[in-house]
Amino acid sequence: MRATTIHAPRDIRLSTVPDPTITAPTDAIVRVLAACICGSDLWPYRGENPIDEGATIGHEAVGVVEEVGAEVTSFRAGDFVIVPFDHCDNTCPHCLAGVQSACDHLGFTTSGQAELTRVNQAEGSLVKTEGTPDDALLPSLLALSDVMATGWHAAVAAGVRQGGTAVVVGDGAVGLCGVIAAHELGAERIIAMSRHADRQALAREFGATEVVAERDDAGVAAVLELTGGVGADAVLECVGTDQAIRTAFEVARPGSTVGFVGVPHGVELPVRHMFRRNIGLAGGMAPVRRYLPDLLDRVLDGRIDPGRVFDLTLPLDEVAEGYRAMDERRAIKVLLRP
Repeated sequence: MRATTIHAPRDIRLSTVPDPTITAPTDAIVRVLAACICGSDLWPYRGENPIDEGATIGHEAVGVVEEVGAEVTSFRAGDFVIVPFDHCDNTCPHCLAGVQSACDHLGFTTSGQAELTRVNQAEGSLVKTEGTPDDALLPSLLALSDVMATGWHAAVAAGVRQGGTAVVVGDGAVGLCGVIAAHELGAERIIAMSRHADRQALAREFGATEVVAERDDAGVAAVLELTGGVGADAVLECVGTDQAIRTAFEVARPGSTVGFVGVPHGVELPVRHMFRRNIGLAGGMAPVRRYLPDLLDRVLDGRIDPGRVFDLTLPLDEVAEGYRAMDERRAIKVLLRP
């Protein structure tokens, strides 16, 4: 099959690799109809994460089931499915507690930017739709495989509440989906921290009531001015850098919680500040399967349209250009069509 491979920093190629096969009775093979590039894919692309030369890359996909293992009974060839990036059996003690991202049999999509991908806990992970959805729905359904569920996890972890004030740190696809989540969960005020006009506009359309373009101390001061010096009732940290996490804690009011979903890189928690002001930290890798049924209903009902975070669509042949566009911030999120 054709699949995206990474060979060195900023060296993305479309290669021919062996098709994935059923290796365990819990597996399924899915033919990818739509995939995308994630902000977290940019960490290895930029050389910030170790690279396994020639490895496939990509963890977000929707498609049609091609083949299933013997223990997969709820799905069959031809079913359209959403593939959570983190696979789970959905039956272990951690899954039953709502932490499917810590499943005893945790797995991951590793060839999402390809023609085929293997799901190694298909029965517990996959979510299917009634028939094949209209092509116009594919972007929003694809967003459910990661970024929408991750933004939702940030909002839930932060304790966004009806009538409260939420601040979203980060204006990538996850942060923008965090704005959607905060709006859906009833926040009265949503302050999006964003320096880019196109992302600011989309954040407002998703429900942000105010936008702060400043960063660091100036950004903190702007949020505090907007909140009368109080700070936010809930903060969604959707970046993963030390600068972002420190901003999140500085704009959080005493007794609030920072919901963090940005993959941490070089982060040092301000523990003394957290202690003095009784600010909590919750979140982590999103248990996508936990949220998928509810989010799918919201998409199908037209209540949310997270697919709008895709502002560039390319054929899989042009995946390298997709990475460049996101790295250079010419695109918020790139959708790929095999």
